[in-house]
Amino acid sequence: MDVTQARISKEPVVRMLGIKKVFGGVVALRNVDFYVYDGEVVGLVGDNGAGKSTLIKILSGVYMPDSGEIYIEGKKVHFRSPIDAWNHGIATVYQELALADKMNAIENIFLGHELRKRFLGIPILDKTGMRRRATELLKQLDIELKSLYVPTGRLSGGERQAIAIARALNLEARVFIMDEPTAALAVGESEKVLNFVLNLKKRGKSVIIISHNLEHVFRIVDRIVVLRHGEVVGDVLAGQVDKDTIVKLITGTLERLETGGVKQSAT
Repeated sequence: MDVTQARISKEPVVRMLGIKKVFGGVVALRNVDFYVYDGEVVGLVGDNGAGKSTLIKILSGVYMPDSGEIYIEGKKVHFRSPIDAWNHGIATVYQELALADKMNAIENIFLGHELRKRFLGIPILDKTGMRRRATELLKQLDIELKSLYVPTGRLSGGERQAIAIARALNLEARVFIMDEPTAALAVGESEKVLNFVLNLKKRGKSVIIISHNLEHVFRIVDRIVVLRHGEVVGDVLAGQVDKDTIVKLITGTLERLETGGVKQSAT
């Protein structure tokens, strides 16, 4: 089933309705509606201060909205911490990655969720099982590290992204939020990260990409949501719009545009 069919026949995996967030006297988000379907890649774009980071921090449980509702697979949820979001299959891969540089790939992938087995009745680390599972997860992303035992701090930016994504896959995440995933990466490393996103989509995962690089956005997303001054001013299918139009929406030259398709009401 393609994304267009899913939009008509299925409930979004994520739906945010009327989200508002105020910091002091500054309105960061104003009645924002945002939704994502299974197997859909959504680009979230906008200028600095548009509200992108605030929106994803609400979805990932870092902030709580002042008003509005969040639904996961049609069920209303209240995230009070990032752990709540993780438990509902929402994984955020931040630009800074939050990996332990002195640990190797296997240790980072299983950090806090190590596999164990019993030896003479005593629980010990299942190092063989973790190595096998780590290899499998990285293979799903079509990447092969020269060694799983090299400290992560010595790996390239693209390889570090792969480890962070593999960790989320291991915890059975369904929705991946990627914050500026290609920022500061060389061309070859950026290509790897874009391929990671496409591989996640092939596996039915949903991905939200926050990026200033519109060339990368147009290469991999199904739909683009534009925020400006805390409001959604564009919700458009990527195949029905060009980069110039998105730039006009971001800068305010074009007031508003929406062709994103059906938004079902929450039940």
